[in-house]
Amino acid sequence: MAKELFMRVDEVAKEMGVSNSYAYKVIKAMNKKLEKTGCITLNGRIDRKFFYDQFYGTRNEPNKEE
Repeated sequence: MAKELFMRVDEVAKEMGVSNSYAYKVIKAMNKKLEKTGCITLNGRIDRKFFYDQFYGTRNEPNKEE
């Protein structure tokens, strides 16, 4: 099964090792960046690829076995 397009706040918090309230702040800041490029955003969710591009820079998304 393919991964979902968006990450929710709990997944962002877990990935970053922070609280949900801080993850909301990170998502809000990233969504502001996306809005400036003309993208439509959803509160409390962030595009998975954009998150990994912004958070890890040039590193690839970590491989996780499910």
